[in-house]
Amino acid sequence: MSTIDEPKQATQESILKPGKISIYEPDQEGVIFPRMPEFKDHAEHRKYLKERLVAACRAFALQGFDYGFAGHLTVRDPEHPGLYWTNPMAVHFSQVKVSNLICADHEGKVVEGEYAINRAGFVLHAAVHEQHQDIVAMCHAHTTYGTAFASLGKPLAPISQDAAAFFEDHVVIGDEAGKVAVEVKGGNKVANAFKGVKAAIHQNHGLLTASRHSIDSAAFWFIALERCCQQQLMIEATGITPKEVTPERARYSREHVGSDYIGWLHFQTIWSELVETQPDMFD
Repeated sequence: MSTIDEPKQATQESILKPGKISIYEPDQEGVIFPRMPEFKDHAEHRKYLKERLVAACRAFALQGFDYGFAGHLTVRDPEHPGLYWTNPMAVHFSQVKVSNLICADHEGKVVEGEYAINRAGFVLHAAVHEQHQDIVAMCHAHTTYGTAFASLGKPLAPISQDAAAFFEDHVVIGDEAGKVAVEVKGGNKVANAFKGVKAAIHQNHGLLTASRHSIDSAAFWFIALERCCQQQLMIEATGITPKEVTPERARYSREHVGSDYIGWLHFQTIWSELVETQPDMFD
């Protein structure tokens, strides 16, 4: 693919003002802008995480990411890092609510909740959470375009600003390609490849995202990755070679629009809609 030449760009650090973590944070005081909350205790933090996990599941339902009982989202418990909350087995994303979430350990034992755990979800997510203590949330679903793109066994190309958010921040995993992850060793092989990136394309399987920040971020970047896969497949179907963004500019764009924080910020628009239209998710 050909590239667009661009002049050298300033780094995000060189243009951010002191105390800012993103250029999107407003300088003006007194305007409405989403902020990460602070919590008085673990119970309050846990309630927040569970509600956000449910919202992520509902968002996946709106995107049409359901495929039977496949698909699992997890978030690490704030008090007990060896435990994580996840959606219940064989419950549609649109029917997940705070009251039917389950909490499990890294052995796959449900320690809170009435529903069973998804075996494949446990194998993959538990391995990633256990090997990467910095990862707090993870998402996976059997989506149409992500699954199709995963069969190609290649990384996403930086063909747009949106795709540049994943430039040098995702991996293609060939290990256990196409094999259902029901054995622990299979999960470990996937986890081994997840160091230092926010997304993975598991060959002949599909997409996975992880966040060191929030379930909000992991969910949004999954939605974004699926969309980027769709766009690349559409472009390739034309038979015309797209012009790629240069590595330098792709890195620059990733710095500004590809962080965990930006993923969290994007998700707040989805959160607001869900709070307004699906209040039953808090049941």
